[in-house]
Amino acid sequence: MQNTDYFDAPSGRRLAYAKTTGKAPGVVFLGGFMSDMQGTKAIYLEEWAKRDGRAFLRFDYSGHGESSGEFANGCIGDWAEDAQEAIAHLTDGPQVLVGSSMGGWISLRYARDFPDRVAGLVTIAAAPDFTEDSMWASFSEEQRQALMKQGKISLPSDYDEPYTITRRLIDDGRNQLVLRAPLARNFPVRFLQGTEDTDVDMSVALRLLEHATGPDMELLLVKGADHRFSDKECLKKVELALVDVISRAM
Repeated sequence: MQNTDYFDAPSGRRLAYAKTTGKAPGVVFLGGFMSDMQGTKAIYLEEWAKRDGRAFLRFDYSGHGESSGEFANGCIGDWAEDAQEAIAHLTDGPQVLVGSSMGGWISLRYARDFPDRVAGLVTIAAAPDFTEDSMWASFSEEQRQALMKQGKISLPSDYDEPYTITRRLIDDGRNQLVLRAPLARNFPVRFLQGTEDTDVDMSVALRLLEHATGPDMELLLVKGADHRFSDKECLKKVELALVDVISRAM
């Protein structure tokens, strides 16, 4: 496993990262909501990149993992800016982005804003626009009122601790939406989605596939796979999708 390094971004936030040097196009892993760069998928792909001699970057958004800041103070715009600055300062040339869950949303947004820096895209249980379409849409009237008045609410989680959802997260998310306007992708794209994902419904992947446009775009539905998408078989599918995208991007 790579040692952790730190990058002082122009935003003033200090981002933890691990970088492997190698051939182009490099690969950047973008993690999910409340996850960090030590996750199973990030480490698996780093090990694959080393075997392949491929440049690879994984990092923690601010408020995640070993980066500076508090999670509850962050929002999609902050974390998208973290990704932008990490890619700009820690990689060279067009990259293949691998976005997991929230990282799928951020990678879609990044590719929209910086298409010349993207050689290809792989998403795993991508969760575009989830603050609006999943969180806000599912809140009860009582939860919405509490969020507006108190500025935050807590939601149960299947992971280590409850999610703290802030008004800032919801308000900012409305400025980051990617499914309300054209989403052209002129590079190879592979979307991966489990049919038993209880965090991101399969309908989100189908909506994304229908909404996005591009000459080389595929969706792989994996029957029985959950949101983690981290068992041996799922990890191999991510690897194969990544290899496919790289071969078409070169």
